[in-house]
Amino acid sequence: MPTPHPPVYFDNAATSFPKPEQVATAMDVLLRSTALSPGRAAHAFSLTAGRVIFAARELLAAFFGCPDSSRVIFTANVTEALNVGIFGLLRPGDHVIATGTEHNSVMRPLRHLEQQGRITVSVLPVSAAGETDPADLVRCRRPGTRLIVVNHVSNVTGTVAPLAELAALKEGALLMVDAAQSAGLFELDATGLGIDFLAFTGHKGLLGPTGTGGFVLGPGIDLPPFKMGGTGSASERELQPDFAPDCYEAGTPNTLGIAGLAAGVRFIQETGLTTIRSHELALTSRFLDGLSQIKGIMVYGLPTRAGRGAVVSFRPGGKSVDEVAYRLDREFAIMARAGLHCAPLAHRGLGTFPEGTVRVSFGFFNTTDEVEYCLDALARIAGA
Repeated sequence: MPTPHPPVYFDNAATSFPKPEQVATAMDVLLRSTALSPGRAAHAFSLTAGRVIFAARELLAAFFGCPDSSRVIFTANVTEALNVGIFGLLRPGDHVIATGTEHNSVMRPLRHLEQQGRITVSVLPVSAAGETDPADLVRCRRPGTRLIVVNHVSNVTGTVAPLAELAALKEGALLMVDAAQSAGLFELDATGLGIDFLAFTGHKGLLGPTGTGGFVLGPGIDLPPFKMGGTGSASERELQPDFAPDCYEAGTPNTLGIAGLAAGVRFIQETGLTTIRSHELALTSRFLDGLSQIKGIMVYGLPTRAGRGAVVSFRPGGKSVDEVAYRLDREFAIMARAGLHCAPLAHRGLGTFPEGTVRVSFGFFNTTDEVEYCLDALARIAGA
């Protein structure tokens, strides 16, 4: 009997794995050495935890091109960040433009507000490869357009939105960027691009643990607090502090997770964004080439690695996407994801709704051997 292949994890668009050893070490050391309650006292443990949070905030501010670290706000994940921005920025009568690749973390709050009659929503069409045309933004823009939401990298096809071109066309509207699939893989200069609200998550490309994320507020952009309570500051007042970041971060923060997130960002800085992206693109390119040799497989998104992240969606001829993902897992120990990927809008645009696609997404720690093994497995499944 042949030796079983070690498990292969190809679901990095959901959560990156494995994490750099530095992430586990940072969290382990902190958990064993310090009470994780920053800003609540003047004793040594509280001060140490506070320094951890501050250092992470400073690190992420520099990473995202934000000159004021108090404008970096920590949340539990990118979904919470996007909800904070959408419900905080929009007012009755506002018009919103979203791209046709948005995740449900954007579309569900937008549709909720639309259903209540509070806003109107326009969705930019996408090409068969999931591309957004900036000219469509010009056609959709109105005098009442308050917010433009851009999914920087599609979690379905990996297609990269023309962020700079779209940002240049925002005029009087605010620009919100969902960087769930791009933070840690693409250079993001929030100030240079004119991004008013940049939402990020910690557990994907930033290589941190789950339960971490946040947003970067552009200059002059203020939101009402989305939760209120203890902050460790201005405790003599029964009203929420009116200064960032405290006004947005009530309750004891996820100090342990934020320490892990900071360690992930430091690993990226030490390794280099270019090195990480080049490796992931090489894997993507080889996978796309290999898929083109397997009869009956339909690939969605751009046909080459140019202009895309390390995400590939495909459908096998004559077999359901669920069957293929199941067999990859059970017969070959390859972990991929099938379905709609919480992005039905993108699948409607691609014509893959309601079944969806099989999605394979690579990370920095994947190898060429794993890609070859997956291609061989798919060839076997297609021929069965």
